[in-house]
Amino acid sequence: MLDANLKQQLSSYLANIREPIELLASLDDGPKSAELATLLDEIAALSDMVSVARTDDDVRRPSFLIRRASDHDVAVRFAGIPLGHEFTSLVLALLQVGGHPPKVAPEVLEQVAALDGDYHFETYFSLSCQNCPDIVQALNLMSVINPRITHTAIDGGLFQAEVEQRKVMAVPTIFLNGENFGQGRMELEQILAELDTGAEAKAAEKIAAKDGFDVLVVGGGPAGAAAAIYAARKGIRTGIAAERFGGQVLDTMAIENFISVQHTEGPKLVAQLESHVKDYDVDVMNLQRAEKLVPAKAEGGLHEVQLANGASLKARTVILSTGARWRQMGVPGEEEYRNKGVAYCPHCDGPLYKGKRVAVIGGGNSGVEAAIDLAGLVAHVTLIEYDSQLRADAVLQRKLASLPNVKVITSALTTEVLGDGEKVTGLSYKDRGKDVDHQIELEGIFVQIGLVPNTEWLAGTVALSQRGEIEVDHRGETSQPGIFAAGDCTTVPYKQIVIAMGEGSKAALSAFDYMIRLPAEVAEAA
Repeated sequence: MLDANLKQQLSSYLANIREPIELLASLDDGPKSAELATLLDEIAALSDMVSVARTDDDVRRPSFLIRRASDHDVAVRFAGIPLGHEFTSLVLALLQVGGHPPKVAPEVLEQVAALDGDYHFETYFSLSCQNCPDIVQALNLMSVINPRITHTAIDGGLFQAEVEQRKVMAVPTIFLNGENFGQGRMELEQILAELDTGAEAKAAEKIAAKDGFDVLVVGGGPAGAAAAIYAARKGIRTGIAAERFGGQVLDTMAIENFISVQHTEGPKLVAQLESHVKDYDVDVMNLQRAEKLVPAKAEGGLHEVQLANGASLKARTVILSTGARWRQMGVPGEEEYRNKGVAYCPHCDGPLYKGKRVAVIGGGNSGVEAAIDLAGLVAHVTLIEYDSQLRADAVLQRKLASLPNVKVITSALTTEVLGDGEKVTGLSYKDRGKDVDHQIELEGIFVQIGLVPNTEWLAGTVALSQRGEIEVDHRGETSQPGIFAAGDCTTVPYKQIVIAMGEGSKAALSAFDYMIRLPAEVAEAA
């Protein structure tokens, strides 16, 4: 199961185990159970602190429990074989059950330990989902810290009947005490905020007490991270307020055009960005959504950013780097069946549609790449493109044309998502050339039609283009003095990670230049 290199790395990690742990496997006679048995035996062979035993205590098979030998309340459970993106979750679970301290702020651990209630979590994941490990790892950690919390991580691709019975059509999907708790990427602090009703008020109070910043970056994607690093390197007081540190990059599977790095993945790049930012004196305020920008009344004054939790932040300069999100079709049924057959991440949710019929909306690079990936999993893919021809790179179109289970329909306008009240059953589209309506029966729809800038909250504050992008000049400055912008939320063409980083760096340098050129009496007053 594990190659020599991976075994060597795992062996070095397992040396950090402080308390003996037991791997209790529930298996049947199937091939997946045989694979899991091999994996657990290989893990146990790498450390004297790990033992393996068989048990019949779980109806899901294959599954296994990681349990501390001296305290059976300290445990986490996996249903399936946690390789792929979940291998890191497995390693962390082994270490944390084994007593290795997690890299989490002490106040967060105290908050988890203080939760009063019995919480049984179940998370459905797919091995190709880059968003799932954050959820799995957060809930595993909570179950290790607090004995009244349990967590089972379930491979939805392996337990298809259960997925269909519980109507799971997107990952990650979380159940709490048998009821749907949430879908999509969540971080530990977000989960705590849902369980601890006083958490948001405490966070708002803490933020409201902060002094003003020299540079406040709003948004934590590549542009925001670069801006914060460049500002902090100037020795000025720098802060980041981000709704989700990493932004869209967290949802990006493969990155192969980041110059000097032949291949990486979104979550890995985000972890590196966050680590780099924390090398400097930057106040990172994650999970903070900006709702209103109040520009300074006079040049050199303090701008104000009002947050959704009621707190406000003030700064001499502001860099807006709020990024963009997936564009929706805007047709009847789309919102109703979101995460019930309408999806936006083929890598995350594709495994849930094995053997089924799906459509991909959009014929650009993203759409064609999605169709190619899905064709290896599902029974059939219909790609629908509004234009008269596909817009993807020629190499991708050639690959798509070679696949026998893909049909391409061009000059087609999707008009409605069809469903039975619980899940998608098909879609309607209009042939734009013949003005004829058609219907397709299918079980899933993956929307890949571009991006929308996250700028609605800025309307009437800074100048926006017709597409909602923030208008910036060659220095990254907006229509308001002292307010700059960078990345996918701006009018700068070509929405690429490397371009966003450059624009973020430029905006920070421009903000610094703006401050040092303020008249002395204005700068002192601020």
